[in-house]
Amino acid sequence: MRSNMARAIRVSLASVPLLVATTAQAATPDIYGTLEPFASEAVYFVVTDRFVNGDTSNDQREQGGADPARRTFDRRIPGPNGESDNIGYLGGDFKGVLDNAGYIRGMGFTSVWVTPIVDQPDEAFTGGKPASWGSFWTDQGKTGYHGYWGVNFYKLDEHLPSPGLDFGGFTKAMQGQGLKVVLDIVGNHGSPSFTMPVDQPKFGEVYDANGALLADHQNLPPDQLDPQHNPLHAFFHTTPEIAELSNFDDTNPAVMDYLAGAYAQWLDQGAAALRIDTIGWMPHAFWKEFARRMRERRPGLFMFGENFDYHPDKIAPHTWAENGGISVLDFPLKERMGEVFGRGKDGKQAGYERLEGRLYLRGGPYANPYDLMTFYDNHDMPRLDASDAGFIDAHNWLFTARGIPVVYYGSEVGFMRGRAEHAGNRNYFGQERVDGAAGNPIHDSLARIAKVRAASPALQRGVQLDVLMKGDRAAFYRVYQHDGVAQTALVLLNKGDAPAAFEVKRWLQAGQWRAALGGGEIAVGEKGRLDATVPAHGVEVYLLDAPVTRADLLRESSKSMAAGRGR
Repeated sequence: MRSNMARAIRVSLASVPLLVATTAQAATPDIYGTLEPFASEAVYFVVTDRFVNGDTSNDQREQGGADPARRTFDRRIPGPNGESDNIGYLGGDFKGVLDNAGYIRGMGFTSVWVTPIVDQPDEAFTGGKPASWGSFWTDQGKTGYHGYWGVNFYKLDEHLPSPGLDFGGFTKAMQGQGLKVVLDIVGNHGSPSFTMPVDQPKFGEVYDANGALLADHQNLPPDQLDPQHNPLHAFFHTTPEIAELSNFDDTNPAVMDYLAGAYAQWLDQGAAALRIDTIGWMPHAFWKEFARRMRERRPGLFMFGENFDYHPDKIAPHTWAENGGISVLDFPLKERMGEVFGRGKDGKQAGYERLEGRLYLRGGPYANPYDLMTFYDNHDMPRLDASDAGFIDAHNWLFTARGIPVVYYGSEVGFMRGRAEHAGNRNYFGQERVDGAAGNPIHDSLARIAKVRAASPALQRGVQLDVLMKGDRAAFYRVYQHDGVAQTALVLLNKGDAPAAFEVKRWLQAGQWRAALGGGEIAVGEKGRLDATVPAHGVEVYLLDAPVTRADLLRESSKSMAAGRGR
């Protein structure tokens, strides 16, 4: 029965049918990088307010009143040469995402990560340092359009839903379009809480599920809070956090109860996975207990955190079982991807060898490197500064190498490349750009390679064996053999400006290798070789749908599988 089901698995890619081989379980050993179900996903990340305005009736354009310092909609920051950034709301909502589910799915993505959905303050912040073009951690004049300034974690922010489309309706409708929803959550902070000339409503406040005031910073700096004598201060630490944000007290059981209760509610409404903001700002013990509660509610729940640090030893402990077993965004690999695929210093890029050391395929610090979320930029850093070819090369890598790929909205057309926060990074994308994306070389190349990954269990979960990582060329295997399914992928990458020849002998198993992108097959004999030419800024993936029979391939794959788990 199992074999018959597996034989029936077929997908269509560039008119070439892909058939994953089945094996007799008793005759073949397991080989895989991960069995995590979420590893099959490819994630498209949107700052919801900045994607598409699907429903203008929820824009709240008069919110904040007549005072220009407090209004919340369309707050422009002027930049050079007529450019601008915006720190107000711009209208993106659930309907804008749902209306374009086909666009996202059509690029080969299977999940959409949305920014936090909880209720935000209803005015622009008047404290802190003024936000200006290119500034960082400056919040004066800024609004909660991004969702990270929660005041009631049980309540949906009014800018997002439409009639008949609350969060539960959104997740259900997205599932109907073949897309899971990854929910961004915050645990360590609330909204800006002090330095306001006059205390503003909601800022520094936390409300419970019934809308009752639970905590209030009262516009006091952290060192003036009195949690021992003022119950409204008990939710907060008395030490500062990022900028003027309130700093939740992880040692207070009420904080855990509040956050776990709120996020359990959103899980019940259909969130498929959780992305945890600023996970490194709270201790491992907090997240271990949080993870326990979430997985008690949703067994097997996949979570990944953001710890903005390029040192693997700093972010890897989050992934260990004793700390909750929470995956992380792969910042160390991201750092190297900028060197390899970006414009580089003096226009020179680093070679693929710079990526190899950050994969940690054997003996690394992570619980499992194959479960890491791989990316090259996001909303908290400058976007990748690359040519069209650089984006194409980055995607070819991202969707074939180990890890679970994440692509930030607009990157499929090189939107606002190189731009930092407050310098255009989070600018409004809009329906016009969505409609015009097809035909863009970045978009079309991304869709091709993402669909290859979506059809290949080897690319999703296979152990990685590097054959070549040097200069503009990379060659590696992804080997998967588990539960009656066997597939080996041979990936050839060329990021050079001219076609590149590959001659692969090492670990190459005899059989019929199918070219997933170019079409056709190559017959490889015993101790044979595979010769191929990959076009400039191109990729080819050869697939062998058969059990591993070559002794050295089996041996090296098994070694890498055993050595890939750090804890």
